[in-house]
Amino acid sequence: METLRERKKQRTRDALLRAAVELFTTRGYEGTTVDDIAEAVDVSQRTFFRYFAGKEEAALALEALVVERFVAAVRERPAAEAPLEALRQAVLEGWDTLHEVIEEVVPVELYLRLCRVVESTPVLLAAHLRRSLEIEDTLARVLAEREGVDMDADPRPRLAVAVFGGVMRVTERQWSAGEDMSVESMRALTNAYLEQVGPALTENWRAR
Repeated sequence: METLRERKKQRTRDALLRAAVELFTTRGYEGTTVDDIAEAVDVSQRTFFRYFAGKEEAALALEALVVERFVAAVRERPAAEAPLEALRQAVLEGWDTLHEVIEEVVPVELYLRLCRVVESTPVLLAAHLRRSLEIEDTLARVLAEREGVDMDADPRPRLAVAVFGGVMRVTERQWSAGEDMSVESMRALTNAYLEQVGPALTENWRAR
């Protein structure tokens, strides 16, 4: 059972994270300092650094929660599903249940606004892409375990995840450039692009 001290620490972390997201989405990432975040919660800068290594970690903390939930969902998909279908269903499920992960800290709408801040801020985008490579390695290992193959000898887990990751990057860029910031828009775009993977890779693109 969680102790009173642990609950208090979690409330402080959530409050700092909420303040960071609100400031990043209103002032911009570069226009926000650690002192600004700490001041918004009425704590010291030292307290901020007890919970986050810096602004970058705070900016990507919600994404880390979402990714953790997604990886767990891939592990739980039915064994009969093909690997890419398991990834597809897990990511769509993630969009359907996003509020369960995010809304204990911030409204979903604010999280989606933060996603656009990440896309438009070079230092955050670079960090996001670095993390994406780490996530791809984790997902490849999950797929290898699911399918009972040796990832070091069989390239298919890495290839499947590379294709999936590429589609997700295209989806993120297209969504960030559009006007509709809703979860429904992102989910629909994700589904539409993932459904195009097979035809894009195996079919002739020329009109008959």
